[in-house]
Amino acid sequence: MGKITGFLEIERSDRVYAPVAERIKHYREFVLPLNEKDTRDQAARCMNCGIPFCHTGCPVNNQIPDWNDLVYGGDWEEASRNLHSTNNFPEFTGRVCPAPCEAACTLNINDAPVTIKTIECAIVDRAWENGWLPPQVATEKTGRSVAVIGSGPAGLACAQQLARAGHEVHVYEKHAKAGGLLRYGIPDFKMEKHLIDRRVTQMQAEGVTFHYGANVGVTVDPAELMKAHDAVALTGGAEAPRDLPIPGRELAGIHFAMDFLPQQNRRVSGEAPNGSADIFATGKDVVVIGGGDTGSDCIGTSVRHGASSIVQLEIMPQPPEREDKMLTWPNWPLKLRISSSHQEGAQREFAVLTQKFEGKDGTVTALHCVRVDARMQPIAGSEFALKADLVLLAMGFVHPLHEGLLKKLGVELDARGNVKAEVTNYRTSLAKVFAAGDMRRGQSLVVWAIREGRQCARAIDEFLMGASTLPR
Repeated sequence: MGKITGFLEIERSDRVYAPVAERIKHYREFVLPLNEKDTRDQAARCMNCGIPFCHTGCPVNNQIPDWNDLVYGGDWEEASRNLHSTNNFPEFTGRVCPAPCEAACTLNINDAPVTIKTIECAIVDRAWENGWLPPQVATEKTGRSVAVIGSGPAGLACAQQLARAGHEVHVYEKHAKAGGLLRYGIPDFKMEKHLIDRRVTQMQAEGVTFHYGANVGVTVDPAELMKAHDAVALTGGAEAPRDLPIPGRELAGIHFAMDFLPQQNRRVSGEAPNGSADIFATGKDVVVIGGGDTGSDCIGTSVRHGASSIVQLEIMPQPPEREDKMLTWPNWPLKLRISSSHQEGAQREFAVLTQKFEGKDGTVTALHCVRVDARMQPIAGSEFALKADLVLLAMGFVHPLHEGLLKKLGVELDARGNVKAEVTNYRTSLAKVFAAGDMRRGQSLVVWAIREGRQCARAIDEFLMGASTLPR
């Protein structure tokens, strides 16, 4: 694959970010793509591995060496066909995926993996620019109807695959637009929303019908959907946030990240607010509790608001700056990761437990914290306080929302509170009801949601037709 000696002759070179001082003035994407020659050179670095471990790192099983070779050879259109054979939305993963494929790359043993994510993004962007992605309308209709509840990446992937198999597909989305966390959680500076709109237009041309403002279990009776459709897919995500029930939690100025981030995304798109009071970080001392991607997104958004200071707290100890490759490769390693938002300005504190919030006149003014040991036990004498006008809780999600849809359906849940379904067939405890994505597996990556949506579509197709030609 690629140039046989490419990995010996060509150094790794990846996309770079626009300068911090420039990019924090707006909410647009700021990753600067490689030119065509540099992209093809990077594709040339792909080795002729006996075992391409990048396959094991990629949840959607992208045929990475194959499309690297096609890019190196200049056959971008065939590279796009190959890429889309395993991934419905590479423009999403090419922007927001953490790239476990690169961690698994053989060249990562030497800290210089092939720039797989960059090449993937270049392929799909070029495909759109050249009109290589027309709607794939099914030549024959099956006469079967499927309801997909939730339009995040799992729901979109499931719906598109089923439509292409000839089924009548209806997507029910409680918000005003499709995308789920892609639209309302991930900031525009990481992924602009016209990318979602473009895919929705493609899917509509393929026969998918979107029903917006349809909150199944609240404004739409799930029993009626069960009667109207031959199968139902639950792809509503894991939206119940992990809370921090400590003294002072009731104070004003303490919000879940998913109360904060969607507001800004709506402002950028011009969408009407959802009725809640505005949350701004402008001029405030912001504390973000939670060290993951959502916390990072809170930092980047707060920087653009003009926060006075930003501190991010993580209860886990600081991971090593570099992993031990002989112990971790080709698996995803635990190591210190510095996001673009971290580079824009935030103080990071590890191994910190927040014990209580302090306030004045009903509004938060400070956090009282303590450092913890490896067993997460408080270290005596390490207590400290942090000034805060705005506290954002970004500690992940525990499971799907149970009120409404899931309770009214009466579907069985697993021990973690997710919808119980096996990956062999994605069937729930209810006849003709399937589940995929975060609603089934718990909070995870966009790429895992796409994988599960695709596999769930095949399971539904097999259920309806007795057999399926959809890929698994």
